Amino acid sequence: QAQLVESGGGLAQPGGSLRLSCAASGGIFNNYIMGWYRQAPGKQRELVADIKRTGSTNYADSVKDRFTISRDNAKNTVYLQMNSLKPEDTAVYFCNARLMGGTLILDSYWGQGTQVTVSS
Repeated sequence: QAQLVESGGGLAQPGGSLRLSCAASGGIFNNYIMGWYRQAPGKQRELVADIKRTGSTNYADSVKDRFTISRDNAKNTVYLQMNSLKPEDTAVYFCNARLMGGTLILDSYWGQGTQVTVSS
């Protein structure tokens, strides 16, 4: 059964750092684009960053130069290193795996989400 399990959320002070991890199982990693999304209260879920199998990355403007996404294809794990955290980064962060066929999403899975709170 395909599954994504996130870990690493928690409380951080402004300017601090957190590292999120997402472990994939059930054959949903190698050919999938892995991404991190977030959803703050009262707001829509938004893409934070994603990474292809090749290592090519894409970031939301709001997190560029502060967050780094990476993947370990041998461990079926994707990471999100979050530095210089701001209160507006507070949200539930979700891991996503999507399989693309051209511009079509052929398959997609979500993790259960992990809370990140940035507050002094």
